[in-house]
Amino acid sequence: MIEAARAGDTEAMEQVLRYYDGYINKLCTRMLYDNYGQPHLCVDEYMKHRLQNKLIYAIVCNSR
Repeated sequence: MIEAARAGDTEAMEQVLRYYDGYINKLCTRMLYDNYGQPHLCVDEYMKHRLQNKLIYAIVCNSR
């Protein structure tokens, strides 16, 4: 699958991202507090997109 993604297959890249989605979500989960002091677990979407982009970059640019 990685080789297909590296070759430019967008469906393969989407499958790789879906495979790692749970792990990336776990890494990006943060405890936030609302105005009443109640804790909420939330996924930091900015950090999630950064990690996804790093994964894509690692797949595409390490093809040498």
